[in-house]
Parts: sequence; structure tokens; C-alpha cells
Amino acid sequence: MRTTARGWISWIVIALFVAVAATATESRAEDQDGAKAQALALNDISGAKAMQGMLEKLMADSAGTKKMLAVAQATSKESPDKFNRNATFLLALAAENAKEVEASAYFYRLNAKQNLRLLSEQSVGKAYEGLIRMYAKNKKYAECEKVCTEFLAMEGEENESIERLKPLVLRHMILVIARQGSVDRAMKKVDELIEEQPRNWLHRVLKAEVQREGNKLEEAAKTYLDVIDRVGKDKRLSKEDSTEFIDEYRYLLSGLYVDLEQIDKAAEQLKILLAREPNNSTYNNDLGYIWADRGMNLPESEKLIRKAIEDDRKARRKANLETKPEEEHDNAAYLDSLGWVLFKQGKAKEAKPHLLEAVKEKETQSLEVWDHLADVHLALGEKAEAIAAWKKGLAAATESKRDKKRKTAVEKKLEANREK
Repeated sequence: MRTTARGWISWIVIALFVAVAATATESRAEDQDGAKAQALALNDISGAKAMQGMLEKLMADSAGTKKMLAVAQATSKESPDKFNRNATFLLALAAENAKEVEASAYFYRLNAKQNLRLLSEQSVGKAYEGLIRMYAKNKKYAECEKVCTEFLAMEGEENESIERLKPLVLRHMILVIARQGSVDRAMKKVDELIEEQPRNWLHRVLKAEVQREGNKLEEAAKTYLDVIDRVGKDKRLSKEDSTEFIDEYRYLLSGLYVDLEQIDKAAEQLKILLAREPNNSTYNNDLGYIWADRGMNLPESEKLIRKAIEDDRKARRKANLETKPEEEHDNAAYLDSLGWVLFKQGKAKEAKPHLLEAVKEKETQSLEVWDHLADVHLALGEKAEAIAAWKKGLAAATESKRDKKRKTAVEKKLEANREK
């Protein structure tokens, strides 16, 4: 039988395809073997410092860690005893950081089982704390409530880890109930706690948090004022602890007043805080920003924001004396405030570099900051850049109440300025 040139070429192509496929299969097998070996090596890690170092390495290699997690989970399901409790805890934490919810939940639960067999209440508590935190962080509120309920049903030794953790887990469960929209059910549980322990003002703090979740902002503000009064009168607290608690709740109260558009009341709380801590960069920035955002006290706002930036620089230099000037980066949120207060004063050209610097930081790439930058671009006649910034802002929008409100305004701006 004759074999044509075309026939030879066809056979060569087939042979090459088979060879490439075989090579790819071998490569995948090698990758899996490497990932499995990497996961099994976690069994040799012990000690808090070594575990923290390994976790940082896993966090730095996101793609590689995700591959390892998939192989580790499959391996563990086949042979649950392949990993010891240090390894399963590391795998749970690595998966949590990589936002691999299923894998993280699997390894946290496996770690809890391992620690239960060893009767280590403290380690069981850590596993459940991690699982609860991971579900809440990923807004898996129904799953989080189930885990809280499961933990609260556990029986631990008196005054040991499990029983000591239960009040904290109960508070967390009530919050996630509220975050699922069941505010009345959450409030009923809070009121029961307050009735049982009327002197425990922490239950009233929880009440304020639930009220805020339910968008009952006026009520939440009144509750925080009541808490501040109760903490100030609580003779069980040292002066230092009392001041620390009051400052925390006063700061939260200022945020509530901002949401209520009661800027004078928000400013009043921040001024009280600044009277005690005049060099606190957070308080200086917040007061400067809320004034600037409403076009109020602009020269004073700029001074406060610039002070926040300078105080923050000093604090970072003090914390890390080895940092070189070229390695320093100003707080992106404060740079956004500075850009915004300059823009409000009609200084768009001066504002632009600060806002461009602010959006370089991933954690500051919010709808609000992109909206600020877009307004500056527009004021400078840079319509195409403004449109691009608004689009990036919309892509970064969250489901928060503030973002939902701003999103509507940004969409209107985008539509009004879209190229025809």
C-alpha cells in the first residue's frame, strides 16, 4: 500500500499530539507530586514562630498554595491521618487567606476533631474561632450561625477554654443573625442577655451593633451614649481601661453621626477625642475629612489632614528605624483626604498627584476614592480619564449602605459625561 506525503504528515501530527499529551500528563503528575510533598512537609513544622514563618511563605505564593490545598484536601479525604494537627491548622489558615472557603472549613473541622481526640480544649477553641471568623469574613452568615450553635452546644470543663469562649461566640452568633436580616430575632436574644445581666454593659454594646445592622442609627447612637455613661461609672474598671473603652465607643459614635449626616455631633465627639490625644492621626484625619467632604472649615480641615499624615510618618519611623526615606509610603487613606480637601478648595491640579498615589494601594481602591479622582480629572478637562476612574470605582463597589448610595450618584455622573 502506498503512503502519500499527506499521509505521512498526518501520522507525524498524530504522533506529536500524543507525545505532547503524554508530556502534559507527566507534567501534571509531577506538579501534583510536588504539591503533595509540600503539603506533607507541613507535618514537620512546630512552634509558633516556625508556623508563622511557614504561613507567611504560603501567603506569598497564592497560586502555588491553591494547588497545594487542592492536593492536600484530596489526600486527606483518602487518608485523614496523613496530616497532623499542626499541618491541618496551617492548611486551614492558608486556605482562609486564599479565600478557599470549602478547603478552609474542611481543615478547620479536621483540626478540631484531632484536638478533641487529644482532649485539648484550647486548641479546639482555636479551630472553632478560626472557622467562625473565616465564614463571617466571607459573608457565609448562615454557615457561621450553625457553627456558633454547634460550639455553644459543646460541653467543656468548668473555667476551661470552651466555656470561657462561649460568651464571645454567643455575641458573634447574635451579630451574624442580624447580618442575615433577622434583626428582631437578634434583638430578642440581646434583650434576654441584658435582662439576665443588667450590669454587663458589653451586652448593651452588642445591642448598639445589632441596631446599627438593622439601620436603626438613632437608636444605636443613644445606646452608645448610654454605654459611655455606664463605663464611666463602672468602679470595677481601672482609669486606664475605662478611658480606653470610652474612646473606642466615642469613635464608633462619631461614625454613626456621620451616617446620620449629623456632622456637628460627629465633630464634637472627634474633638473630645483629640483633646485627649492631639497627635492621633486617625482622629485628625477623620475630623478633617468629614468637614472637607461637606465643604466646611476647609483651611482647618487641610491643617488637620496634613497633621495626620505627618504624625503617621513619625509613628512609622519610630516603629521601624531602619526604613529608608525612599521606602516610605504615606497612608493612602490620608492622601485621599488631602487630595479631596485640596479639590474642595478649587485646587484640582494640586489634588491630582495625591489621589493618583492613593489609588495605587489595593486596600484604598474603593468606589469613594475612584470617585474623588474622577471628579478631579473632570475638573481638569480630562473626561476620558474621569470616565475610566468611575468605571473602576463601580467595579470596586461593595454591598455596604454607603457604597450603594454613592453607586447611584456615580452612575448618574458616568451617564452625564459619557462620550456621545
